[in-house]
Amino acid sequence: MITTPLTDSLLHGALDLERTGDGVVPHRLPAAARAQFPDLQLGMAEAEPSGVRLAFRTAATTVELDVSPTRRAYAGAPPRPAGVYDLLVDGHLTAQASATGGTTVTIDMSTGATTTTTEPAGTLRFTGLPAGDKDVEIWLPHNERTALVALRTDAPASPVAGNRRVWLHHGSSISQGSNATSPAATWPAVAAARAGVALINIGLSGNALLDPFTARALRDTPADLISIKIGINLVNHDLMRLRAFTPAVHGFLDTIREGHPQTPLLVISPLLCPIHEDTPGPGAFDQAALSTGQVRFVATGDPAETRAGKLTLRVIRAELARIVTQRAASDPALHYVDGLDLYGEGDPELPDALHPDTATHRLIGERFADRALRCKLPAHSYR
Repeated sequence: MITTPLTDSLLHGALDLERTGDGVVPHRLPAAARAQFPDLQLGMAEAEPSGVRLAFRTAATTVELDVSPTRRAYAGAPPRPAGVYDLLVDGHLTAQASATGGTTVTIDMSTGATTTTTEPAGTLRFTGLPAGDKDVEIWLPHNERTALVALRTDAPASPVAGNRRVWLHHGSSISQGSNATSPAATWPAVAAARAGVALINIGLSGNALLDPFTARALRDTPADLISIKIGINLVNHDLMRLRAFTPAVHGFLDTIREGHPQTPLLVISPLLCPIHEDTPGPGAFDQAALSTGQVRFVATGDPAETRAGKLTLRVIRAELARIVTQRAASDPALHYVDGLDLYGEGDPELPDALHPDTATHRLIGERFADRALRCKLPAHSYR
């Protein structure tokens, strides 16, 4: 077996690589952004490598990858499934595996306290790959932090030239891939494959909150097309009122435009989420469902408070449409995408009242690729 160094040229979709004692940790926010808000939930979300993949060309029929995962668990909630590594050959899903060992962080949602257990790194082994030269991608789990320790193959592996247009996306846990069964099954991964583009996914579970450091990360990342999906986290955190929301959206867009003055920029409003359509946040776990071993979410706000400026998904959709219409008069590369066109009335119910399942991720990804992504991509190739 030949060991290939884990260099930047092999890893796609990350904004930063941190070399630690455990291995190479891909990050989806740069170090400067991470330093500005060292929050536990944000730190876990951005280090869960949704959309990040090892990509190389090889004639190997056996591939081994040593990894040390970090998993989240919630006290009193059912165990989360282990993260899945998807191996693709020439763009086709060929094998899947999960890692043993690593670290488990158990969070008590009522107090914020955490406990940690650690085991040695594990080895993923993929055998029986097709003979001959081929492009191999290993998509890292979208729902657990991964430290990459070593890559081994039974034939030389070399970096794959980046010749696809780059789609840079930011959104919530739905964009990160919550409830999808594997990383290549998240809706952004489905859309990217369908449109033939290279994905950089800055979907941050619980943290699509119009943070200035996220806007700067998007500003500073080369891309052919950018999309931002705004709304659900602002509501379920009950983070701001309409008075703050409107200038925050303008500021977020202004920052992106500093680095991408003419790049197609799609503003995606929230998907249908019945619990928050007309009821503000904060959102919470449904305790009655938890008592039966199910994870579901509820909205705890008062619909009457929308008159005082509390945000609901219906309020956010109307305001985003207005903002984009206003700005598009002088920014023809800015476009509005109604989230209800991607997932709306008549589509399958959300299993936990908040996140789509794998089949619905595919539905959303295919719709986005066909109705927005492919038709807004510029004809030229960035890289």
